[in-house]
Amino acid sequence: MINPGSWLGILGGGQLGRMFTTAAQTMGYKVAVLDPDEGSPAGRVAEKHIVAQYDDHSALSELTRLTKVITTEFENVPAESLSLLAASVATRPNAEAVAVAQDRILEKTFLSECGVAVAPFEALTDQNDIRDSELSTLLPGILKASRFGYDGKGQRSVQTVEEAREAYAELGKVPCVLEKRLPLKTEISVVVGRNVQGLTEIFPIAENQHRNGILDLSIVPARISRDLASEAESVAIHIARELNYCGVLCVEFFVLENDELVVNEIAPRPHNSGHYTIDACSLSQFEQQVRILAELPLGHPTLSSPAVMYNILGDLWKAGEPNWEEVVRRNDVKLHLYGKNAPRPGRKMGHITALDRDCDQAIKTILEIKQVLEA
Repeated sequence: MINPGSWLGILGGGQLGRMFTTAAQTMGYKVAVLDPDEGSPAGRVAEKHIVAQYDDHSALSELTRLTKVITTEFENVPAESLSLLAASVATRPNAEAVAVAQDRILEKTFLSECGVAVAPFEALTDQNDIRDSELSTLLPGILKASRFGYDGKGQRSVQTVEEAREAYAELGKVPCVLEKRLPLKTEISVVVGRNVQGLTEIFPIAENQHRNGILDLSIVPARISRDLASEAESVAIHIARELNYCGVLCVEFFVLENDELVVNEIAPRPHNSGHYTIDACSLSQFEQQVRILAELPLGHPTLSSPAVMYNILGDLWKAGEPNWEEVVRRNDVKLHLYGKNAPRPGRKMGHITALDRDCDQAIKTILEIKQVLEA
């Protein structure tokens, strides 16, 4: 066990790092953040902010001298940096798990090999891979860059092989995955915590709605059957075990019309769809992350109230500062802003969580707030 008062390290200074930092500080820990942005949300609240690139060896060495264990807040931190850090301190998750999650070809190959259902796909590493006969069964589909794509970035919907060729060129002719578009009933996500002993705890499942490829709403508990929820939980735990994962992991699922579960992707960190845990659970996903890093006993998450989380994007600032009065005047609503200085369209600036004994009423409350803020 790493006692309170010790230093914990994190690569990445975004909003996930900020929420991790405040959770760690609440439990008595000090946090060192490595992030190249001087104004990063986590760097502004942590005890120490090392302003450097993620592959800066001097900065990585400084982080290892200060901290006893290090985590990451987003999957695009170089896996090589985690490997370097692991020579001196514990890293949770490990570089191998992060490397799988940050490359869609590796990710889908890994999931398929461990018996998890994924959408039919084909890895495209060269223009010559795009052949009519081989890809016709995957169309219509979605072409996704294998690396550095998130929130709808780095992907194109394609109907024909010719469109796939054009999209491949638009994405820079980098390695891609072509996935068959499936008829969806809904989308859900499972956040699981797994510690060094291999013990796991699952947070209540979220039902997710996206807009323009970015998470818009998360509804908890997800409106699915208990059997389907149990299956999703089992798959998430299986993936964490096969990855030898230590930390907080999110598994995103497609639910097909026949209630078949298909894994969309995995995220080796706390997740946007798990933000409701801050206000609606016995412990948050970030406290669980701290517990796993410090080798404290895992917390057992319980839902105190149905919740609906609304993702606040920079688009709301197009006409000036949003009207927060409609939010803060309500006792059943919690506002979280991430301290980012520059709102941009599509940029995550915060979130709002509505709590109510009745899930339908929580949904109604959020929709009312959305209508006011987006007017």
